[in-house]
Amino acid sequence: MEQKQFQAESKRMLDLMIHSIYTHKEIFLRELISNASDAIDKLYFRSLTDDSVGKSRDDFYIELRPDKEKRTLTIIDNGIGMTAEELEQNLGVIAHSGSRAFKTENTLDENTDIIGQFGVGFYSAFMVAKRVTVRTKAFGSDTAYEWQSEGVDGYTIDTCTKSDCGTEIILELLDDTDDEKYSEFLEEFRIRQLIKKYSDYIRFPIRMEISREKLKEGSESEYETHIEVETLNSMTPMWKKNKNELTDEDYNNFYRDKFFDYSGAPLLHIHNRSEGTVTYNSLLYIPAKAPFDYYSKDYEKGLQLYASGVMIMEKCADLLPDHFSFVKGLVDSEDLSLNISREMLQHDRQLKLIAKSLEKSIKNELTKLLKTDREKYTEFWKAFGIQIKFGVYNEFGRNKELLQDLLMFHSSGCDDAEGFTTLSEYITRMREDQKYIYYAAGETVTRCASLPAAELVRDKGYEVLYLTDSVDEFAIQMLQKYQDKEFKNVSAGDLGLESEEDKTALEEKNAAAKDLFAAMQKALEGKVKTVRFSNRLKNHAVCLSSDGDLSLEMEKVLNTMPTGQKVQAERVLELNPDHPVLKTLERLQTEDPDKLAKYADLLYQQALLIEGMPIEDPVALSKMICDLMV
Repeated sequence: MEQKQFQAESKRMLDLMIHSIYTHKEIFLRELISNASDAIDKLYFRSLTDDSVGKSRDDFYIELRPDKEKRTLTIIDNGIGMTAEELEQNLGVIAHSGSRAFKTENTLDENTDIIGQFGVGFYSAFMVAKRVTVRTKAFGSDTAYEWQSEGVDGYTIDTCTKSDCGTEIILELLDDTDDEKYSEFLEEFRIRQLIKKYSDYIRFPIRMEISREKLKEGSESEYETHIEVETLNSMTPMWKKNKNELTDEDYNNFYRDKFFDYSGAPLLHIHNRSEGTVTYNSLLYIPAKAPFDYYSKDYEKGLQLYASGVMIMEKCADLLPDHFSFVKGLVDSEDLSLNISREMLQHDRQLKLIAKSLEKSIKNELTKLLKTDREKYTEFWKAFGIQIKFGVYNEFGRNKELLQDLLMFHSSGCDDAEGFTTLSEYITRMREDQKYIYYAAGETVTRCASLPAAELVRDKGYEVLYLTDSVDEFAIQMLQKYQDKEFKNVSAGDLGLESEEDKTALEEKNAAAKDLFAAMQKALEGKVKTVRFSNRLKNHAVCLSSDGDLSLEMEKVLNTMPTGQKVQAERVLELNPDHPVLKTLERLQTEDPDKLAKYADLLYQQALLIEGMPIEDPVALSKMICDLMV
């Protein structure tokens, strides 16, 4: 028996891998089982053209043998095995992948699934084992070989006795420490857990002897131990089954058991197989309710990612854009290029293609739901609509065209105050002479509807969208227009409702009252940019509007953020030229300028209240009201 050394590069890679590459030590079992599955697939592939194999698909298996006394875990397969030369190549040179070479050299059918392609998974065993022994016999060979290593110091290869072809890997586990309990990998419940998590869909049975306590025959209280061989994996992924074989109950049960959501059935499932540039199966779900932490920084998006039925990532965030982060589910692909950990995918072309395809699929299914089941879509919107609107605003509106047709808002055009309309539906109801899509922003539908300017627009016969979420107006401003119709805040700028004659008449009134407005503006000490008359008021004496891109509602939202910075819109105090209070203001301008200043402040504070904005000094306002009443 000759002691051999790993190549220098291999020694460095082995040391790096044992100490750095794999985040979780439990990954070793996934890797070794995947290698065993590959070995079986190679022999199964050969059996399709070689009758001497003498095995049908049902004859293949993987077996696990934990031994607590010896502190060993053995993984056995009855696959193709390895010759001495293959042992040297596959286990003596790290990153040489026999599976990858096999896949390159052979055209595989859909029933043959080679998983490993990078040639380092085997060495993850050294994260948990102080010694690894491999006994293997290649199909068609009369000689079996034993490979043994304790890590970077090298390995030995010698002949051994083995009756059948296949491979068994014996791991002598490291001793437990205060920080690491390696003996957990000998416990039945832990092995079951790892198989269920990572290798449940390996295509061959993974067996293990299980101890069960049963009543002794003829006894009502005395038990005895029975040893039974049990298959630990389910083998057939549901997402690879034909949709016609599955019921809604099948999908819902899978969702509940896989994603531990017991709040009820999901709103929608999306089951697809994509073939072409990249091939993958996906099974996606849209929950009926948002998780309790969904709108918090603790929420972690992502889909489970499988490669040929082997889970390689619990949550792959790169598969979902933020605007669809509520989606749960999984993706299984044979085409992914994996890096050496299999936990961290390279951000390669295949992954990006899958992510883009999934985004399109989710958008199409939501669009279909909107058109075919409005009640269910409304339920979705109440749970996740804020996220869609945030997606319109996020990344400088990069996704606004993708998402704009999914948007819904409360509206004066809805029969129900709590009802919603889409932008497309709003457009279909627009009057022929209507220039803008009008909206009002506030905390509630009632507040939006009660804004003086909103009342005027409705009375003119135009529909008003009610924007009640903090992100709404930011999303609308990012959209700028929909189907060539610009959005217009009812509280800002020219509403496009006035004729040229009305505009001219208003300009004349403003010019005539310029001294009054100057006196009021001086009294307000820079609180407003200007004071002017407005045609937007009907019954109210006063309102606040804004000039510029920052609206009053956006000011409120931004000032609630924990940045410590405060912003202020360019406020405009607008007066109703037909309101009786104007005559009092004009009289005080000449008779009592000090009282005019108080009235100006009172009107400003009133306008703040109408807009739902905080009063700057409630005590001073209360005193001023009392002074004016005396």
